[in-house]
Amino acid sequence: MSTSPIKLSTSLFSLALEWNSGEYSLEQLLAKVKECSIGPGIEIIGFQSLKGFPYLPDEEIAEVNCSIKKYDFEPACLGADLDIALRRNSHLNNEESVAYLIPQIEVAKKLHFPVLSLPFSAKPEVIRKLLPVAERANVKLGLEIPSLLQVDQPAVLTFRELFEEIGSPYLGFVADFSTSMIKIPDALLYGFREAGVTDELIEITNEIWKKDTPAPSKFAELQERASALGATPPQLERLIMAFTMNGRQPVEAWKEIVQQTVHLHGKFYGIDENGDEPSIDYEGIIKVFYEGGYKGYISSEYGTAFTDKYTGFGQVYRHQMLCARILKNLEANKTLQKEIFSIK
Repeated sequence: MSTSPIKLSTSLFSLALEWNSGEYSLEQLLAKVKECSIGPGIEIIGFQSLKGFPYLPDEEIAEVNCSIKKYDFEPACLGADLDIALRRNSHLNNEESVAYLIPQIEVAKKLHFPVLSLPFSAKPEVIRKLLPVAERANVKLGLEIPSLLQVDQPAVLTFRELFEEIGSPYLGFVADFSTSMIKIPDALLYGFREAGVTDELIEITNEIWKKDTPAPSKFAELQERASALGATPPQLERLIMAFTMNGRQPVEAWKEIVQQTVHLHGKFYGIDENGDEPSIDYEGIIKVFYEGGYKGYISSEYGTAFTDKYTGFGQVYRHQMLCARILKNLEANKTLQKEIFSIK
């Protein structure tokens, strides 16, 4: 049995296609996850899986807690949301954002989730005002870094400085592995071709994606070059996804925020015949967090938006086998190093 401080979890985000089919109730979905031996942690996306979220009646709270306990899951993370564009004419202000998120913190407490994942739309002042609520609820607030940003960019540095200034264990980041991609996923390229995108346009998109330039300049270059080749507006929208969903941050950069990380989103887009994720350096990323002392969950987060060729259950199982293999090797290397040190 693994003694790794990093544990595995399944995000129900990975099972969006199965959930949207209407074939499963939440309990049936959890039962299937248990049957597939993908866990022991569980991550639920509030607005996806819980009708009426975050205003859940006590009966529903009890039912969800009962199901989690029945199938021996460990609550890992609850996914929150902050829809600042609820109104057509203006965005939610800070006070309104705080009011929008407080019930989500409270329901995380009732469902025994130790971490609430927040979108990057939550501003620093909103986080400050939510902290006392989170501390009383014993729920950590994890700000998810979007794949468009990197840990050394100003928007992220603002929060890093805020978290360091406050110094509370209830504030931190959720690191998403899609921030550090080594290639555009095959599943996304498959989706491009399904939309009628030519190989020439895909080649141009790949070329631009590999450049070390800011996202806005990539958008502009793609717009100019793809339009000249006859790309339609819908095709351009799809191609731009390559820049918005697949970050190019170097793996080593994660070292800067390991100590401020409260949860990991193990984003992946497909496991190949060798049991690897060819578009992400999984071994490198997990090693950084393992050696940096991260203690918590990696939630398997399958990107299901591009193909329905595979089941989420099967893909998550293969993903967790990949993560387990990497963690086992890291544990073995750690033990070996201790033995060598003791001999010296």
